[in-house]
Amino acid sequence: MNLPFYIAHRYLFAKKSHNIINIISLISLIGVTTGVMALVIVLSVFNGFDSLIGRLYSTIDSDIKIVPATGKSFSVNTPEFDKIKKRSDIAFFTEVVEENALFSCRNKQHIGIIKGVSRNYTELTGLDTMMIDGKFSLWFGSEPRAVLGKGVAYFLNTNLGQFDPIFVYIPKRGKTVLSVEHAFNKKAIMPSGIFAIEQDFDMQYMFAPIEFVRTLLQYDSTTVTSIELKLAKNANADKLKENLQQLLGSNYKVLSHYQQNESLYRTMKTEKFAIALILILILIVASFNIIGSLSMLIIDKRKDVETLRSMGADNSLIRKIFLAEGLLISFGGSIIGTILGLIVCWAQITFKLIKLEGRGSFIIDAYPVDIQLGDIGLILVAVLIIGYLAARFPVQIITRKILNTDFSEK
Repeated sequence: MNLPFYIAHRYLFAKKSHNIINIISLISLIGVTTGVMALVIVLSVFNGFDSLIGRLYSTIDSDIKIVPATGKSFSVNTPEFDKIKKRSDIAFFTEVVEENALFSCRNKQHIGIIKGVSRNYTELTGLDTMMIDGKFSLWFGSEPRAVLGKGVAYFLNTNLGQFDPIFVYIPKRGKTVLSVEHAFNKKAIMPSGIFAIEQDFDMQYMFAPIEFVRTLLQYDSTTVTSIELKLAKNANADKLKENLQQLLGSNYKVLSHYQQNESLYRTMKTEKFAIALILILILIVASFNIIGSLSMLIIDKRKDVETLRSMGADNSLIRKIFLAEGLLISFGGSIIGTILGLIVCWAQITFKLIKLEGRGSFIIDAYPVDIQLGDIGLILVAVLIIGYLAARFPVQIITRKILNTDFSEK
């Protein structure tokens, strides 16, 4: 066994002449353990929410989305889009027309977004798996049907069993009309299903056939506001995005899955970083116990140091002994804290011990947890660095002042 660590191990676990040193060492260990356990648990919960939101948005966001760089609409009747349709690395090509609209049903009104999509839209996303009433069906024979978000259905007081149509109002384009009655294009559509994904999305969106929305907006059969693509299996998303951008040029923006909700994902990462930073600062404060513990240990072991020096131990060896003592406290606290944190995370995943308030309002009933080994590794590295710096201060500064030992010589 390495001599400095062997002696440090004896100092840490053997009975000391002064009981206060045992207590301070134990407090140091508990402080590091608690901080590491909190980091593991909190970061795993943040990862759980990140994964949950990522899965939810994967049901409504396409792999790649093409939008105009300027303006709101464009035509797909071009050679470039014909080439895109024929690419082998694209599984589904979906045309989309999206616009703000006023919905009315049973004397209730709500402003939202109507999204007209092609018939293959369910192949592009997993929205049909998020239905809470009815089914995702945009056609009943030759009659168009609408699929509403839960929030839209709530504000319109829509019930699939009552067979009440929803009236959709969209302002007429390019016309100045003095009469409000003639200022909107109006069409009625029957609802066929209600979905629930995420509150903000559910309160805005209604899906309908693209032909229905084009008629409301007075678009021709080739006009869209965006194109949504689903990649073929094993396709490289980054490479495809770059190729499509080169093909379409600067008149279009090709957005990846991440870029479609970039602000949301960036906000989640920022929140996670801020919480991790706060907990690390708490760990730094807790590490001051290590300074106190080592300082008192150095005073207590003055005679041991003299004995070791008389036996030939140099300043470097004595420094390593006390440095190893601090590292053992940090390493022991980090290992115990990690194990306890993982046990708590496992218990939450398995038994869902901590429930979310307002049961029935969420798609999950307990805090989600996702353990990521990368976070665990970063936590251990951070704790060991903090522990090393905390141990180095009393070893190099306090020890030199108390024992008149210059550890900077070697």
